[in-house]
Amino acid sequence: MNRPLQEDDFDLRTRAELSLAFDPGIAPQSLFRHTPLLQRRAIQILLVVVLLFTGVFSGVSVMRPPELVRGAIEHEYYERTLRGSFMPTEPLLAHLGLADRKTLPGYPQLMRPCEISGQLVYHLTTFFEKGGIVTVFAFDQAVELKESSGWWNDVYWQVITSKNDNRPLIMVSEKKRALAVAQSVFGKPPV
Repeated sequence: MNRPLQEDDFDLRTRAELSLAFDPGIAPQSLFRHTPLLQRRAIQILLVVVLLFTGVFSGVSVMRPPELVRGAIEHEYYERTLRGSFMPTEPLLAHLGLADRKTLPGYPQLMRPCEISGQLVYHLTTFFEKGGIVTVFAFDQAVELKESSGWWNDVYWQVITSKNDNRPLIMVSEKKRALAVAQSVFGKPPV
């Protein structure tokens, strides 16, 4: 079935001539393809991945609120369903910068002292009819927080300065409109 190939004289002579023709060696460099580094597919993919990662990381870093605000957002999340009054109204009004008032604004849901990042904080959750539920945090000791606002972890947050004693207050709410109403009550009017 398998018959061996028979070579004729021509095949034998051709094979002999080709074996003696050239010494096999290294091809000259001019015959090789030169692909610049940035045109290689693997390098292009690596650069795209690095640029995307850098962009995402930068975007998250820019939007990320200060540590005290992140702590307040987390604290509000865990105490969102609590209701009650666990402290007198007068000290809470004084820390909120509303010492001249007799009652708390809105419909108070929760009043209590708490701890956020090692700081004693006075926690007020209140409901404003025209806005919604807002949680306000007033610090017992002075802290350094700049006025700012944003959206983080599915809630809106805002740092404002209290009306009378120029202390920072952190406000957290699920509705942006509620923060605007609360700012008109707790904070200084915009300049």
